[in-house]
Amino acid sequence: MMLRVAALLVAAMLVATTDVAPAQDALKKDMVGQWELSTTERSKTCVVTLKPDAAGQGSKLELEPACKAALPFTKDITAWSVKGLDIVRLQDATGEAVIDFTEVEAGIFEGLRQGEGVYILQNLAAARSMAKSMDQMIGDWAMVRGNGQPICSLVLTNTESGPDNFQVFIKGKCDPAIAQFAPTQWRLERGQMILMSKTGDIWQFEADDNAQWRRVPDTADPLIMLRQ
Repeated sequence: MMLRVAALLVAAMLVATTDVAPAQDALKKDMVGQWELSTTERSKTCVVTLKPDAAGQGSKLELEPACKAALPFTKDITAWSVKGLDIVRLQDATGEAVIDFTEVEAGIFEGLRQGEGVYILQNLAAARSMAKSMDQMIGDWAMVRGNGQPICSLVLTNTESGPDNFQVFIKGKCDPAIAQFAPTQWRLERGQMILMSKTGDIWQFEADDNAQWRRVPDTADPLIMLRQ
C-alpha cells in the first residue's frame, strides 16, 4: 500500500513538472529582450536587457549604468529567471529574489518590494510609446456635450500630484455638473484617461475612433474630451 501511494505521488509530481516546463519555456522566450523597470508613475526608470544565456542560477541580464542611481535596489540584481508558471524573478548572486514580477496585462508586469512599493516591468518599446502618449496629453482640452457644445475648458499638466497622478486645472466657468465634480488630478491608466476630484470621485474616458475621449460608461448625452 505504501509503495502504491509513493508511486502515485511521484506520478503526480511528474505530471505537475510536465505542465510547468512548457509554460516556463514560453515565458522565458517571451521575456528575452529590452524592458523598462520603473516606479508606477515612471518618475524613475531604467532599461533592463534580459538575455537567454545561462548565468549562475539564472540567465544573463544587463542593466544600463543609470539604473543604480535611479533604483538603488538594482545594484543587487545579477541574473533573472522564471519561477512557477508566471513569476519573472530578478535575483541576486545566490538566486534569491530581489523582486518578483507577475503579469497583470499583456506585456506589463508588477512587483512589490516591502517598504518601498510597487514597481513596473514592461516592454521598452511599449513604455516609450506610452511616454510619448503621455506627452501628447499635456495641454489645453475642451469638454463638450455629444452635440459639440463646449461646457468646460481644462488644462492637463505634467506636474506630479501624489503617486501616479498629475495636476489638472479648470479654466474659466464650467457647466454646473463639471464645476461640482471639480477635477484636480488626472492620469493615464490601461488605455483610459482618468479624472479625479479632491473628494476621490473618478470619471473615466476612453479614446474612440475619432481621436476623442468619451466618458464611460457611455450615455445618450455623452461627455467628450477634445484636444485644443
